[in-house]
Amino acid sequence: MTDTFRVLATSSIDPSALPVFTPDCELLIAPDDREETLRKLVTDVDALIVRVRLPDDIFDHAPRLKACVRHGVGLDFIPVERATRAGIAVANLPDSNTQAVAEHVIGAILSMARGFDRLPASWRKDGWLVRQAFHGIELRGRTIGIVGLGRIGTQVASALHHGFGMRVLGCDRGVRDGIPSFIEQTSIEHVFECSDVITLHAPLVESTKHLVNARLLALAKPGSLLVNAARGGLIDDDALIEALRARRIGGAALDVFEPEPLPADHPYWSVDNVLLTPHVAAFTAEGLARMSTGAARAVVEILHGRQPEHLVNPDVWPRYLKRLAAR
Repeated sequence: MTDTFRVLATSSIDPSALPVFTPDCELLIAPDDREETLRKLVTDVDALIVRVRLPDDIFDHAPRLKACVRHGVGLDFIPVERATRAGIAVANLPDSNTQAVAEHVIGAILSMARGFDRLPASWRKDGWLVRQAFHGIELRGRTIGIVGLGRIGTQVASALHHGFGMRVLGCDRGVRDGIPSFIEQTSIEHVFECSDVITLHAPLVESTKHLVNARLLALAKPGSLLVNAARGGLIDDDALIEALRARRIGGAALDVFEPEPLPADHPYWSVDNVLLTPHVAAFTAEGLARMSTGAARAVVEILHGRQPEHLVNPDVWPRYLKRLAAR
């Protein structure tokens, strides 16, 4: 009789993923995402599907764990180096939420450009004549700055360039192949100096922590708009709040924060030119289904000794296969 693999998801997953699990996989859902809960539950599971930030020491409590799969893209939720040292295979899903996040970013830009984020409340408060004092902006002919030219950044760039006629400036930490020719690659300073709209799509690593700081915001064009649907830690909140209140930039749309959830007394709630959403950019019906089914497939592949398409730490694979065989 084949032993059962126990798979723990840190949060609920889309029901469309359930048929993906093979009969020898038992799915468990964590009742909450507190660190102590995850440390307790991970002691007796073979695989982990990650939707929340894991404690740094999570793998010290997981002697049986073999697979750790990100329900999405960003790897800052997982201590990958510690997983590798423990012989645990880590995978993510780079293509799973590209469309959803790109559409969210474009929607946020349109909302700020045309006042959808603030006009309804102003209309209710001040009446119909509020329309006479309102002037939105058109995107055609303006410049969009993309910080991070990965899948989502280039998708946003393509949609705004081809669909709205925007000029595109872009910058990235490294050299990437296949960057579309319409993206003018330049420095991040030039992006902030020359862009009417700036959107962040960089990963959160040590070198990008508080990447958007007072120095860069001081370079920004008056009235420019900033969007962040990547990671909250990319922005120095104090610097952005000061720039928003002083009207040095026109507004910001933020879907991610540091910390999360955003505290009820956070200064962002008192700023009138910021659009706040609770980390939902990837949450479309289609996107959630892709992430959940993709995570389930990766878990099944790893647990049955087949290398997943997006293995993050390939150096661990030979050692992992020895662990699996020993089981």
